[in-house]
Amino acid sequence: MASRLAVAVAVAAPASSPSPVATVAPPRVALRRGLPPTWHALRALPRSRGAAVVCQAQGGQDTAIQVPDVSKSTWQSLVVESELPVLVQFWASWCGPCKMIDPIVGKLSKEYEGKLKCYKLNTDENPDIATQFGIRSIPTMMIFKNGEKKDAVIGAVPESTLVTCIDKYVGGR
Repeated sequence: MASRLAVAVAVAAPASSPSPVATVAPPRVALRRGLPPTWHALRALPRSRGAAVVCQAQGGQDTAIQVPDVSKSTWQSLVVESELPVLVQFWASWCGPCKMIDPIVGKLSKEYEGKLKCYKLNTDENPDIATQFGIRSIPTMMIFKNGEKKDAVIGAVPESTLVTCIDKYVGGR
């Protein structure tokens, strides 16, 4: 049986009023329907103009690892001439699935440090490179070795899928 969860939600209100914090317990009936408790917490909050939901990570620290950008001007030196295999994430700022997989690529860049280089290429800012490699869907992660395209993974896939692909060319973490 699902236990009752309390979810704390902070609401950013206009400057004229203090920022309320509500603790909401989701109803048991809704939990049986399989809806996430946070959905109920947001639904239970009073609606008002100018209010926005604010989410804060535990500890208030930014834990995401930033993957460096590559562009048309740096492509040759960073990707083609790299002595290590290179993973390039083709992405765009408006792409939701790209934002979902970005932390995974960042995590893998740290885990494979010294064995694999990871870069991001914005397809809106560098359409010529995206066209050159036939990018039709984003996110697309491509592996390059000795300047040649070796493999590609399309879509926001689980970390294990990327690890399997990377390990073929790197040989493990």
